[in-house]
Amino acid sequence: MKDEGNNIHSVFDELIQKSEKESFLKQRAKVVWMTGLSGSGKTTLAKYLERKLMESGYFSKLLDGDNVRTGLNKGLGFSEADREENIRRIAEVSKLFTEGGIICINCFVSPTQEIRRKAKEIIGEDFLEVFINTPLEECEKRDVKGLYKKARAGEIKNFTGISSPFESPTSPSIEIKTKGKTIEASGDELFEKLLPFIQIERP
Repeated sequence: MKDEGNNIHSVFDELIQKSEKESFLKQRAKVVWMTGLSGSGKTTLAKYLERKLMESGYFSKLLDGDNVRTGLNKGLGFSEADREENIRRIAEVSKLFTEGGIICINCFVSPTQEIRRKAKEIIGEDFLEVFINTPLEECEKRDVKGLYKKARAGEIKNFTGISSPFESPTSPSIEIKTKGKTIEASGDELFEKLLPFIQIERP
């Protein structure tokens, strides 16, 4: 029997391996990292994708600003340092989900190439950068929460796309252009483009 009091060594090699869990779930674990402007449709499409995956026999977990900032990152603000820490924690949690064989759907603005690079560095080869490509003018038209209006009026500082830059991905794993499309059309396109990354042979 091991001396638990002196057990300071990693037990990772004693845990059930990711590959075995993927085989059990009959899927490849990936982090679907959805980036795009506020109002681009990230969360709406993430919810659609989560439902579509479940109906197709795939197991996933959705992370967004609401369920992360009310718990895990409750104490973080919106300074540059806090935003970076927010993404770092999300990336670490996402990695844990993939180690469990789960498809993790993330929808965060994550506006710069550097911040997404850091997330990818933590997550590794399971990181899929998904660009929800919706033009700024279209996002402003949607503006359900009135955020763009407030940003234009100077009421919200460092708002991405207005007073703070958004750096579009240069070579995303998946790109979805939403302008002129229904939620269903964009969601189905996202699902179909994701399938090759998550499929394994099923009996």
